Amino acid sequence: MKLNEIIEYDKKYFMNVFGERTKVCFERGSGINLWDTDGKMYYDFFAGIAVSALGHSHPKLVATIKDQAEKFLHCSNIYYIESQALLAKALVENSCADRVFFSNSGAEANEGAIKLARIFFKKKGISDKYEIITLNNSFHGRTMATLSATGQEKYQKNFVPLLERIVHVPINDLEKLKGAVNEKTCAVMLELVQGESGVHMLTQEYLEGVRKVCDDNGILLIFDEVQTGMGRTGKLFAYQHYNVEPDIFTLAKALAGGIPIGALLAKEHVASAFEPGDHGSTFGGNPFACACALCVMEVMLNDGAVENSERMGKYFVDKLNGLKTSGNLVKEVRGIGLMIAIELSEPKAKQIKSDLLEAGYLIGNVGDNILRILPPLIIKKEHIDGFVDCLSRGEKAWLTT
Repeated sequence: MKLNEIIEYDKKYFMNVFGERTKVCFERGSGINLWDTDGKMYYDFFAGIAVSALGHSHPKLVATIKDQAEKFLHCSNIYYIESQALLAKALVENSCADRVFFSNSGAEANEGAIKLARIFFKKKGISDKYEIITLNNSFHGRTMATLSATGQEKYQKNFVPLLERIVHVPINDLEKLKGAVNEKTCAVMLELVQGESGVHMLTQEYLEGVRKVCDDNGILLIFDEVQTGMGRTGKLFAYQHYNVEPDIFTLAKALAGGIPIGALLAKEHVASAFEPGDHGSTFGGNPFACACALCVMEVMLNDGAVENSERMGKYFVDKLNGLKTSGNLVKEVRGIGLMIAIELSEPKAKQIKSDLLEAGYLIGNVGDNILRILPPLIIKKEHIDGFVDCLSRGEKAWLTT
């Protein structure tokens, strides 16, 4: 189909929740590259919002997809599922968790985390401990519970009243968090790096302080690793940078390299609160998604993707920081692994994103002042060099228009 036909059908038949989309439609991909319906090649520096961690059409993942599709796709959680059991084992053996539940998305995983935190205290006979503390400018999903947990009014305003007893506090302000804790608080839920608001990290001191507050007050600590998990930050899980362990954490996005799946992970003392009938999913943990996620796990653990994320992330940030001395466009570079934000000195993010698209580079933006970069973990130095050179060449024009 031609692009104009696809756009016409989209505008006529699809619910308009995404507004005016970027006017490109991709037909195929390989590695870090995508090709549109006109045959133009692009360098993907956004990875489907941190999803395509192994790039496009990774040979091992493609082989797994073909193999499992030829066997069967779905059988229901009424029965035992081999790939589900193996994936749960792999995640537990490589994390601080003891048990796993599989969902279909990050929002569902976070919803499950909220349910688990609340039922944990119910099962202990404490019926009035249900309040959850999250951070301002956080993003946890679009279900009613995860929307309530999200600390951004723009996502919430049309859906009030929200889930009750979720409180938002400023990032890295331990005193404000302590002030929000009361006898009804059951959990603190945190993103270790706030991606949607422009790559803002929690400090070591803050996270250690939060862990102590939770321990001192009998509160559960939840980490939302939907975006930061699976090698994005240069460790398999972002909490490993801090040496602070959660009671519960969640994964999704990159877990199956593009196949929808989410995971809720918890330590045994918390996970045991879920008993038969307390939670479930028709599609969650299906044989196909779990086989794909198991393949991604094996590549992450054995083929150096996580280590490459750490190395290339440092190289990328250093290259971008070099632009700060060449002109006035780059105000600040924030990043950990391959989760990077470029804060601009001028409100040109949307223009730059559009111009880079024309030049064959896909990135994201946060408002008018921040460029957001989330490339596949397989990225190489020459890809980074090409991107930074393109950014550097356009700098003078962007500053004068």
